[in-house]
Amino acid sequence: MKEMSVRDTIELILLSAVWGSSFLFLRVAAPEFGPVFLVEMRVLTALIVLLPICIYLGSHQEIVNNWKMILIVSLTNMSIPFCLFAFAALFLNAGFASILNTTVPFFSAIIAYLLFRHKMRMGSIFGLFIGFIGVAVLVLDPANTIFEGGSLLAVGFALVACALYGLAINLVANRLQNISGLAITTGSLFYSSIFLFPFAIWQQPETMPEGSIWLSVVALGVFCTGAAYIMFYRLIARIGSHRAIMTTYLVPLFSLLWGNIFLAEKITLFMGFGFILILLGVGLTTGKMPRIAILTK
Repeated sequence: MKEMSVRDTIELILLSAVWGSSFLFLRVAAPEFGPVFLVEMRVLTALIVLLPICIYLGSHQEIVNNWKMILIVSLTNMSIPFCLFAFAALFLNAGFASILNTTVPFFSAIIAYLLFRHKMRMGSIFGLFIGFIGVAVLVLDPANTIFEGGSLLAVGFALVACALYGLAINLVANRLQNISGLAITTGSLFYSSIFLFPFAIWQQPETMPEGSIWLSVVALGVFCTGAAYIMFYRLIARIGSHRAIMTTYLVPLFSLLWGNIFLAEKITLFMGFGFILILLGVGLTTGKMPRIAILTK
């Protein structure tokens, strides 16, 4: 397999930092806008920026030619999981939600085995077990109020979102190998905007928020969605899905950092221990132990 260049490594780290901030913006904006309306604003903002670029470069023809698969990717990688994580942000802090996001490689490996006949070793099965324990540690953290209100349901929603992300990653890697990241991203944004529009109108806030809170929406749309997904799909094309998914190892580190700096969120021992277990489980499941050296292989 082709070795990762310095540029690939830098893009991987930058992408992780940007996606880490998305949990911060969700935590800030979801209570103000509501989950579905916020996600509609997120995808629509990104679409407004990327659609002219896509048309100018002629990538829109790729969307037309592959519209069915891009529609499925749109639902599994944006519309539904974005809404599920936005709902989770109402009850879970940014760092906690981002750690749950590290389960994506588990689901990706399981789906690759079930749908695309990729091999799964005994070590992978053991890794799934270790990762499950890590999630349990997070849920049982005495510092959180996970069993109050909708918090436990929010955890479930976040895990379903991660399973959908895992499915989307496999679809992109196996069904859209030769399609540009710009086409996949723009097409997904287009379909998500249409799909979510009626639900967003139904769920729009009674009083529209004003002021700087809109900066979170713009950041979610332009940077955490439009630019980030182009980088991600481009990384999949250059270094493969197994390496591109390494972002899930780094996203929580940035998310915990941003949450601690900007929202004064506490980082507990349970969160740290749960994250380590999940990370270990991911390494065993994917056959790639989570260490920094993997980024330069």
